[in-house]
Amino acid sequence: MFKLVIVSLVFSFSLFAKELHPSSIFHATGYVNSFIVNGDQLYAGNNMGTVDIFDIKTQKIINQITLPPLLTAINQLVPQNVISIDYLNGKILIVSIGENSYRNVWIYEKYELKQIVDERKKLTIKKAMFINDERILFGTFGSDIILHDTKENYNLYKSHVTQSTMGGIALNSDKSKMAMSYESGEIKVIDVMSSKVEHTYASQNVDNVYDVAFNNGVIITAGQDRRVGVYRDGQKEYHLKSHFLVYAVGLSPSGKTGAYASGEEQSIQLFDTQTKALGDTLVAHKSRINQIWFKSEKEILSVGSRNDIFYWKLD
Repeated sequence: MFKLVIVSLVFSFSLFAKELHPSSIFHATGYVNSFIVNGDQLYAGNNMGTVDIFDIKTQKIINQITLPPLLTAINQLVPQNVISIDYLNGKILIVSIGENSYRNVWIYEKYELKQIVDERKKLTIKKAMFINDERILFGTFGSDIILHDTKENYNLYKSHVTQSTMGGIALNSDKSKMAMSYESGEIKVIDVMSSKVEHTYASQNVDNVYDVAFNNGVIITAGQDRRVGVYRDGQKEYHLKSHFLVYAVGLSPSGKTGAYASGEEQSIQLFDTQTKALGDTLVAHKSRINQIWFKSEKEILSVGSRNDIFYWKLD
């Protein structure tokens, strides 16, 4: 009887699935690599060396953070490519590509831009995230995780997790744990404050994992093998098969709804992480999707390898 109810729910969920078009479109100054939302403001970092700050209600840029340009070997000034941003309590964390592809890290607060890491450190940071007002977590391409204290300006730890190249890194909602994916396909759950590996999941991906999302005990992954891996606390892991390489995933705050970049046409497929049922498809993208982010259970933003950020309101 229970199985019959589940099958009926899955069928009903899929039966009413439809294509949804974006409610709003935000046009950034350059190609957007990373964005974050706080309240009614959207922060978008791009390859033209700026972070555009949008009012979500009007879809207009209301402020802009501009990084100093780089001086090339032939004495030309070029913009720094912003590849990662985060927000916490009025502060914006920015990672940009500096000289010889090493990273610069900045904090923007009260209209002042302060550099906390420069390219002389020779770090290849892929993503940086606030843990609290004084501590920042760095994840590097070489699978190093670094917990940095901004008040004392030193690293609490630097841990080399694996020999594999890091694919993606995500924090859970209370920022106590991180999920990391690798080119080997495995997923590790790590305690943020100690860097201790608490669990390694038997991989549902058999190739490089590009992206990972982590919320409320649920982890989903985006794989080069055209699979979306799903891992849930106390439940058997599984995967969904896509028809194309999966470059990005997103997860609702409750962990109940997952989203992944689907197909050569680069749509976004929603699904129920418990029943595996496919839901609505979000259409609009014309290029590879870089990021999918849930603002709430019923609001999604995403960006591809272009200037436009799309905003959907779900039924």
